[in-house]
Amino acid sequence: MDHLNWSIADGVGTIMLDRPEARNAFTLPMIRDWEDLLRSCRTDEDVRVVVLTGAGEKAFCAGIDLSWLTDARTPLQRKTDLHAGIQRIALAVEDLDKPIIAAINGVAVGAGLDMALMCDLRVMSSTARVSEGYVKLGLAPGGGGAYYLPRLVGLAKAQELLLTGDVVDADEALRIGLVNRVAEPGQLMSETTALALAIAANPPASVRMIRRVTRQSASLELRPALDLVSSHVAILTTTHDVAEALSALTEKRAGQYLGR
Repeated sequence: MDHLNWSIADGVGTIMLDRPEARNAFTLPMIRDWEDLLRSCRTDEDVRVVVLTGAGEKAFCAGIDLSWLTDARTPLQRKTDLHAGIQRIALAVEDLDKPIIAAINGVAVGAGLDMALMCDLRVMSSTARVSEGYVKLGLAPGGGGAYYLPRLVGLAKAQELLLTGDVVDADEALRIGLVNRVAEPGQLMSETTALALAIAANPPASVRMIRRVTRQSASLELRPALDLVSSHVAILTTTHDVAEALSALTEKRAGQYLGR
């Protein structure tokens, strides 16, 4: 895969965007490989959690390579590039059925920020900066920013960030709920990996069901959301992990009575 690095260790798969000379801006061929990789992670039992990051310390992702704006394309071709290309990443993330964590190591702009927003969790370097930025180019958030950002920071704050294109530092991103954690640059990947390993250590079926029902419930009213989760719980009660946990709890309680 050109400009994409993939590695896996201890149940954590890491996707690294590797075009540091272009601030890790993605190309359409990168998008195709990226989608294929996410699809393969869904069925790979060795992968329990996915981490997404960028090469180097300067940029997470600067969005799509700007040559896309200067190439001779019709409006229909550009829509197809978005709908059948870039936006396929959001759908692949949605279908992944496993948690994905963005390690924002540097600048994330436009669709580059959108790629982080569509992840389940975000850890941000204290020196990183993020911006939706589309408005500065006279564009709209084609990578999904208008969908994800209001769900994270609220509609009014999202509108402010989208309409101004303001740059947000790590402290502000943490304050408004755009990211979950902030780490020093040298500790970003170790802290992100520790978080991923903590999740990967939990029963995989439970992790997948929690991730699934949380995302599904975001678009449901209360009654169907409760109905949905009752089905998930009923399935989980039949798993080996639940049986093991109940056995351990029973033994622990018995041990308490026996003075252990």
